[in-house]
Amino acid sequence: MSFLRRRAAVGVAAGALLAGVAVFGSTLTTAQAAGSTLREAAADQGRFAGVAVNDSMLSNSQYANLVAQEFSSVTAENVMKWESIQPSQGQFNWAGGDRLVNFAQQNNQKVYGHTLVWHSQMPDWLENGNFSAAQLRQITNDHISQVVGRYAGDIERWDVVNEAFNEDGTRRQSKWQQTIGDGYIAEAFQAAHAADPSAKLFINDYNIEGINAKSDGLYNLVQGLLQQGVPIHGVGFQTHLILGQVPGSFQQNLQRFADLGLEVVITEVDIRMQMPSDSAKLQQQASDYEAVTEACLAVSACSGITVWGLRDGDSWVPDVFDGYGAPLLFDDNYQKKPAYDSMLAALGGSATTGGTTTNGGTTTNGGTTTNGGTTGGSQGCSATVTQIGQWNGGAQYEIRVTAGSSSISGWQVSFQLRSGETVTNGWDAVYSGAGSITAANAAYNGNVAAGQTVTAGFLTGVGGAYSVSGVSCSA
Repeated sequence: MSFLRRRAAVGVAAGALLAGVAVFGSTLTTAQAAGSTLREAAADQGRFAGVAVNDSMLSNSQYANLVAQEFSSVTAENVMKWESIQPSQGQFNWAGGDRLVNFAQQNNQKVYGHTLVWHSQMPDWLENGNFSAAQLRQITNDHISQVVGRYAGDIERWDVVNEAFNEDGTRRQSKWQQTIGDGYIAEAFQAAHAADPSAKLFINDYNIEGINAKSDGLYNLVQGLLQQGVPIHGVGFQTHLILGQVPGSFQQNLQRFADLGLEVVITEVDIRMQMPSDSAKLQQQASDYEAVTEACLAVSACSGITVWGLRDGDSWVPDVFDGYGAPLLFDDNYQKKPAYDSMLAALGGSATTGGTTTNGGTTTNGGTTTNGGTTGGSQGCSATVTQIGQWNGGAQYEIRVTAGSSSISGWQVSFQLRSGETVTNGWDAVYSGAGSITAANAAYNGNVAAGQTVTAGFLTGVGGAYSVSGVSCSA
């Protein structure tokens, strides 16, 4: 029985888990050009584009809308880890996991389950409990049976065992390794398969992207598991990288695991840099994301790429690696970074937002115009205002402002909404007016280098597909 049907059977009202959250419907609007989002471009390549979701942010409509717009797969960042989902022995907290599954089903997304057996983020009762091998085996099997069984048919892939190896390729001395021994990995996969025979089951680790002692140890393990008939379907490559250090053997390594008949997935990619960020570091990061994406595309068994967080401000990196940060595709203000553009381009996508530009301020196809005049010694700016999502009772729009042949030190975009539609919430610009709207730069994004683009966005209280009219930009 699927999660939604099971939830209805126990009397939980559909949608209650996401009360107050504005999300996209199951289909992107026709205003979005083909391949203009990561999820669309990845789909064109037969892959998924995924993101780790922070449960506490799903009530933020801007966060939720961007996750829905850009990604076709979602991973639970924390709410499916053992300390969250079984904080007391035998007592399960399903709220966060249910929210994510419900959100994914509302937005036509896959769900990647993370994680069932891991040495970290264990509840105190498990981490400090003095269990025999038989007791720990039973506890683990019961946990896997409950968690995987609850979401059977709703979660497509599971990280069954996470980070089982040391850097030298030996087994990590986790609680399971010390108490049960080498057999715990096979037993975990068998328990997960019994709970949901349709789920794809993965082993997941970090620092295994290149061919090295750790990836060799993992390779030997999964080869042995396959020979034993253990139901393992794939390997997850976390891909937490440092700027400029994408392994040269990444593609070759992915391919050797694929040659075993396994699916491979890049499961947790982020590329951290020493702070502060600057344009050179951002361009290097863009090249690194491109290299990671191209490595996956070159291996037919590489089914997708998941980034470990939406915005730089959501990342775990600054809390763990002192002096490092800015590892993701969007900055703290939900702005696309060069890394986003390079990943989209590597997937064969285009940042086209609908609307065409003609000479000197004439608008065609409902939304793009060019200011052909010269203001303050610059060559002006061009702008697009595009609806990127809509739902019952609301819609989201994106503004893109591009400087001309010279830099600008301030911008203002004017446009016309339909009758009765007003801006209910906006970001990265100062909004005024009703019907006829003016969006002026915020204090931090008025300076735009020649040929560069900044974005802003807003929500309205009227849904339905719609093309903005009368767009003009002045610098």
